[in-house]
Amino acid sequence: MRLDKYLTSSTELTRTLAKRELKAGQVTCDGVVIKDPSFKVPQQAQVSWRGQTLGLIGTRYLMLHKPAEFLCSNVDELYPSVLNLIELPKREDLRIAGRLDADTTGLVLLSEDGTWCHNITSPRRECSKRYRTWLAEPLVADAEARLAEGIELHGDGLTRPAQLERISETEVLLTIHEGKYHQVKRMFAALGNRVVGLHREAVGPVELDELLAPGEWRELTAQEIAAFR
Repeated sequence: MRLDKYLTSSTELTRTLAKRELKAGQVTCDGVVIKDPSFKVPQQAQVSWRGQTLGLIGTRYLMLHKPAEFLCSNVDELYPSVLNLIELPKREDLRIAGRLDADTTGLVLLSEDGTWCHNITSPRRECSKRYRTWLAEPLVADAEARLAEGIELHGDGLTRPAQLERISETEVLLTIHEGKYHQVKRMFAALGNRVVGLHREAVGPVELDELLAPGEWRELTAQEIAAFR
């Protein structure tokens, strides 16, 4: 790999800034100052910039405990992006696999691996998502049957069968197998109720790590990554 590309791939430097740092003699390869941007970095070589040893950033797979009032977006808008919570270089390269509303909390998965993210979000995959849901009113008696048959959503047709587990009169676990716009809120609205709290606990077989406080993240295990191959 060219040295200027190595620098941009392992730091926040742009190509222009990388060349400027090279020209200033701020980059070494195995202890030797290199100023040529086209220099080919040997495998296993140690590249340093301003005394800091660099390493190429590989493909990353993360889980985040999303707090409320953050957006599952790559840019800040009305609320800040969840990427602000991830203190990693090149965090803007991460893709968000399955978004949550600003007021919804819980599990968010991220990676640069586009195919992996697509396996989570593609409707054809029918990847399950489990939500702990708090409701404004006690749920109707036939909610399980109606959710299992599918709920008609205006403009989106019939939902796929969903599974409901009652925790109390106003707290339930709902598992869906798609990701339509505001789907959970719209499904309960169709049942004559209103969602007052929503928290995603699981995506497919991957559960939100109970040790992660809101705003914290960790790398996925090899087993968790493989679940969406």
